[in-house]
Amino acid sequence: MPDFDKREAYWRPSASHAALHRRANILGRIRQFFAERQVLEVETPLLSQATVTDKHLHSFRTEYAFSNPSQKKTLYLQTSPEFAMKRLLAAGSGAIYQLCKAFRNQGESGRTHNPEFTLLEWYRPGFDHHELMDEVEDLLKIILQCQSAKRLSYAALFQEFLQIDPHHASVEQLKQTTDRLKLCIENDATMEKDDWLTLLMTHYIEPQLPLQPVFIYDFPASQAALARIQAGNNTPLAARFEVYVQGVELANGFHELSCPLEQRQRFMNDLNHRKKAGYPSVPIDERLLAALEHGLPDCAGVALGIDRLILLAAKKDALHEVMAFPFDYA
Repeated sequence: MPDFDKREAYWRPSASHAALHRRANILGRIRQFFAERQVLEVETPLLSQATVTDKHLHSFRTEYAFSNPSQKKTLYLQTSPEFAMKRLLAAGSGAIYQLCKAFRNQGESGRTHNPEFTLLEWYRPGFDHHELMDEVEDLLKIILQCQSAKRLSYAALFQEFLQIDPHHASVEQLKQTTDRLKLCIENDATMEKDDWLTLLMTHYIEPQLPLQPVFIYDFPASQAALARIQAGNNTPLAARFEVYVQGVELANGFHELSCPLEQRQRFMNDLNHRKKAGYPSVPIDERLLAALEHGLPDCAGVALGIDRLILLAAKKDALHEVMAFPFDYA
C-alpha cells in the first residue's frame, strides 16, 4: 500500500507561492537584461548523441528505440547547452544566451544541489574573460542588489588562505596541507594534483569566502576544461573564472578555446582520466569539433546556476525553497 502521509506531503510544491512569484520575476529581469544588450535568446536540444567528457561530470543517459525496438540509440541529457550553443556561434549567431534545464548525475541532492537544475548560459563574441566578468557583475548587482565584487587570481586566493603556491606546490605538499587541516579522505591513492587542489578549495577556502561576490580567475592550465591557455608569469594559465557569492559557487566562465585540434586532444585526455577513475567512456561530440573547424569567433562564455542565484536573492537556506518540485518531489 502507498504511504499516504508521503503522498500528501510530496504532491504539493516545496516552494511557497511567494517564492515562485519571485522566481518568475527574476527570470523576467534576466531576459530584460539581455534584451537591453541585444543578446539573442536561443534554445538548443536537451538530448544529444554526445556529452561532456570531463571526469568530474556525469550525464544521465537514455535509449531511443526508433520504430524498431531492436534499433536502440543511446542519448544523453545535457550537463549544459555549451556544445550546441557554440555550434550556433560558429554559424554566425552573434551574442546569445539561453535559460534552460540541465542535468548532472553526480549523486548529489541537497541544500545547493539538484540533479535537474536551471542554467543561464551566455556567449559574447569579442569579449575576453575579464570583460565577461564585468557583465556578470552587472547582472549580479541587478538581481542580488549586492556590492561590487572582489577579484582574486587563483594563485592569490591560495596564498591568502593557505600560504601556498597552487601552481608549483607538489602533491606531497598539498597532501601535507590537507593533513594539517584535518580534512578527512577515505581513499587518496588515485588522487592527482588537481584533486588535492579542488579538495582544499571546496572544503577549506569556499566556507571562508566573504559575503560579497568573489571572482576567481587564472586557474591552473590543467583545469582549463574548454578555456584557452594564456601565458602567466611563471606558468601557463587557464583563461577561466569562477564566481562565488556568500561562499556558494554560482558561475563558471571561459575565454573560449577555438582550436579544434587542441579541443580534440583535451577530449581524449578526459577519456583517459575517466578510464583511470573507472568511469564509463562517453562519445566525443564530433559536431562541436566540426563547428570549431569551421571557425568559432573569438568569444567568452559563462554558465550561471539560476536556482542558486534565486536562493541567494530570496535569502533562503536550501534549493527546495525556491524550486516547485525538487528531486524528492519529482
